[in-house]
Amino acid sequence: MSDDDPPDDWGAHECRIWEAYRRGEWCEDVPVVRAETLRWLLVAAPRPVPGRLARLRLRGAHITGTLDLSEAAVQGAVRLRSCRFDEVPCFDGGQFGALALTDCALPGLTAVGARVGQECDIVGCVLDGTLDLRSLTVGTALRLDRSTVNAPDGEAAIDAQSVAVEEDLSANELVCTGPIYLNSSRVQDTLGLRGSRIQGDRAYLQAPELTVGGGLYLDRGFSSDGGINLYGASIGGSLHLEDSTLTGTGERRGEPALQLLCATVGGDIQAGSGLVVRGCVDLRDTTVRGTVVLMRARLHHPAGTALKAHRLHVGGDINLRKGFVSQGTVDLRDARVGGSVLLEGADLTGLAGPSLRADGIEVGAELKLCDGLTAHGRISLSSVTVRGRLCFESALFDVPSGERALTCRGSTAAELALNLRAAPAGSVDLSHMRIGVLRDDPATWPDSLVLEGVVYDSTDPTLPGRRRLSWLDRDPTGFTPQPYEQLAANYQRHGRDADARTVLLAKQRRMRTTLARPARVWSFLQDATVGYGYRPLRAVLLLAVFFTVGTAMFARWPPTPAGGGAPPDFQPAAYTLDLLLPVIDFGQERAFTAHGGMQWVVVVLVSAGWILATTAAAGATRVLRRA
Repeated sequence: MSDDDPPDDWGAHECRIWEAYRRGEWCEDVPVVRAETLRWLLVAAPRPVPGRLARLRLRGAHITGTLDLSEAAVQGAVRLRSCRFDEVPCFDGGQFGALALTDCALPGLTAVGARVGQECDIVGCVLDGTLDLRSLTVGTALRLDRSTVNAPDGEAAIDAQSVAVEEDLSANELVCTGPIYLNSSRVQDTLGLRGSRIQGDRAYLQAPELTVGGGLYLDRGFSSDGGINLYGASIGGSLHLEDSTLTGTGERRGEPALQLLCATVGGDIQAGSGLVVRGCVDLRDTTVRGTVVLMRARLHHPAGTALKAHRLHVGGDINLRKGFVSQGTVDLRDARVGGSVLLEGADLTGLAGPSLRADGIEVGAELKLCDGLTAHGRISLSSVTVRGRLCFESALFDVPSGERALTCRGSTAAELALNLRAAPAGSVDLSHMRIGVLRDDPATWPDSLVLEGVVYDSTDPTLPGRRRLSWLDRDPTGFTPQPYEQLAANYQRHGRDADARTVLLAKQRRMRTTLARPARVWSFLQDATVGYGYRPLRAVLLLAVFFTVGTAMFARWPPTPAGGGAPPDFQPAAYTLDLLLPVIDFGQERAFTAHGGMQWVVVVLVSAGWILATTAAAGATRVLRRA
């Protein structure tokens, strides 16, 4: 037998395959072929016909026995189309120029540690067993499109751990009944599972430490009946999840539908239109250099947290705008966002906790919870830093009376817009905030509002002081002086001294209710006489009244000279001033003594003088301290 002839014991069909191999042509109409024949042909590698490229191209054959090419070195391409295998082919550790199985039926396939110099295709195939590609190396593209893999109970559908693909890995419209493993795999360009379905009781996608140089596409109808684990993944491009359905494995055990912890995404997370998630989306400690888009996505995890994004770092925006619905808490605690956080028109429901928890978040532009946002449950934004606008315009807080609707304790924003759609039944806590411009609407002021420690530069609208007083009186814990002093200082900065005095006078009156009885009496005297120093004309008028009455009475019933010697001429006006003004001495009080009922007049004038003088001095001191 020469190198140009097949073995003597081969049949006619096998000889046809021999000749087609040497010519590099497709061989068809071979109903049955032994697997050992194909192995002998590929290992022996007969010489090609001059001018031709030797390769195996077989269509429509029934392959009996086990095609064992483990550790074989196959120089040419192997392309099998519409073939049926009785046994699991084994390519473990083999080396192939190209390997392509199209529309084939197999009980499984194993290619552990194999090397394929060009493309590796398992396209349109049906496998009733595991597709084992662990540590496979592919020089160009790995394609698994349109294949169906039915895994036995307790086994993986596709095990592609530590796979290395130098170009794209495409598994579009793939159907897997069972789990897929891509742990620690590396894809130089894009990885796509567009329109694929991972289904069954044990279905999930495990891809921790996955590295993708380009984009990762789990979109266009992609669905998974179990969780997707991308822990520590590195994605150079964008992660696409549009029009997909994700379901957490064992939702009651808290296993997430999408786990993207400690990962890096060089582009965007595009998970907007059509995304439906049953379970938790976990983005904790992940860095996204672009934008996170969940606009019009629907997250359903009412028993807990629907979106976990603690310490998420985003270079652009977090977009949870109109159409975004979350049945479960949205948790953005300690996130860092270079752009804006946008929740206009979103619908948030927190049954087991807050509807939105974003304590400690830093936002480089705007934090917009406005334009139709509806929150069924508390919004917690304590210690937030917003370099632009924090907006609640036209938002609705749907919480029961007596519960907390909004907490912004210790936060900072260049502008706070609190023009709500309706006055909330629950309380709003703005304590210790620092705000540039505070915008609100008196029609939607909450019944319970905490303003202790708030500092702001201006308010819009600039209401008269009397109208703002009811705004200050809504603290459920009772009176605190700082909100009054802050509002008065704001009026003074804008040249509205009368409104400032109105607010400061109201503060003293509210404070009087907290004092002990003796101090309360003294406070009342200050209010009635000089308005705590903020109504100085009252003291002037009272002194004028006492001066007029006293002068008239002493002119009618003058006192008698005191002691011996020649007294000075009696002056009723000077005598009255001597009695009223405790500091000034005109010499009249020492030179004359009142008798009878006029002694009581002296007592009244002296007492009134001391009260008016001391209260006026106290009020003047307070005003000067404010100046």
